[in-house]
Amino acid sequence: MMLLEGLRAIAEPTRLNIVALIDCCELSVGELSRVLAQSQPRVSRHLKVLCDAGLLTRHQEGASALFSIATDGAGAELVRRVLPLLDGQQTELSKAMERLQTWRTNRAREAERHFDQIASKWDAFRDVTVGAAQIEQRLLELLAPAVVNDFLDLGTGTGRMLELFAPRFERGLGIDLSSDMLRVARAKMDRENLRHCRVRKGDLYNLDVPAGGADVAVLHHVLHYLDDPGLAIAEAARTLRPCGQLIIIDFAPHNFESLRSEHAHRRMGLSDESVRSWCADAGLEDLRTEHLQSSAQTDGTHLVVSIWTASQGSTAPSHHQLEVA
Repeated sequence: MMLLEGLRAIAEPTRLNIVALIDCCELSVGELSRVLAQSQPRVSRHLKVLCDAGLLTRHQEGASALFSIATDGAGAELVRRVLPLLDGQQTELSKAMERLQTWRTNRAREAERHFDQIASKWDAFRDVTVGAAQIEQRLLELLAPAVVNDFLDLGTGTGRMLELFAPRFERGLGIDLSSDMLRVARAKMDRENLRHCRVRKGDLYNLDVPAGGADVAVLHHVLHYLDDPGLAIAEAARTLRPCGQLIIIDFAPHNFESLRSEHAHRRMGLSDESVRSWCADAGLEDLRTEHLQSSAQTDGTHLVVSIWTASQGSTAPSHHQLEVA
């Protein structure tokens, strides 16, 4: 029955074009209306049909809703089969794709301008902490043996962890509370054509993610901003499948008061003891710790970066696919 509904839904020309456009990137009703050069009420009716048929999913973000291709079920399979058959020379779709590309280019420029404004705030870190390249290389090594279906980046910011690990997972979801950061992240996903990655606005203390939905969850330089890191770790642990992996990257304890006064850090680094206690309270096992510091940073005037990894036990919630649509 769902297959027939899906066939009826996608057979209408405008709805077929909508599916093709949303396959390129998530779009709101207003954005689709501009790209298709059609009224919002008409586009909304088409979107409802597509969602009801299981071809698209709707995600509320503030006052707007974003639409994405479904990731499972008969509707998702139908989309995967139909889209390769589209005629790229179809006039209406071709024009809409051109408008979409123009819109995506403008969005990328807007995000770049925003990031340029905030980037100077991060420059201070380059002189006081171990290099990002060293950290990222170690993270890739830690995940090297893993087969990852669903990857969760908590506090995704500009989406760097999604970008870094994108070749290693089938589906990636980044969550952040900052709309500005998410705008930068979405532009990056567009630019790198990371169609298997999505970002969402959300609260790290109360994630809209099913229990047991992720193979790997990452908290990258997030916990030092939080009032309650333990609660964030417990919520991250809830999302992990049996034997799923949590990776935490953050600063070791330090005395750089400027990070509190100028960069809104709530905590002056995290101690191994605190992280061990939080992970234990969350039911995580096999906690491992390492500290990264470049050979040139041994005088105590530079930040040390810690990496903690822990695993969910075999009694974690049963398997659920992580929703990235």
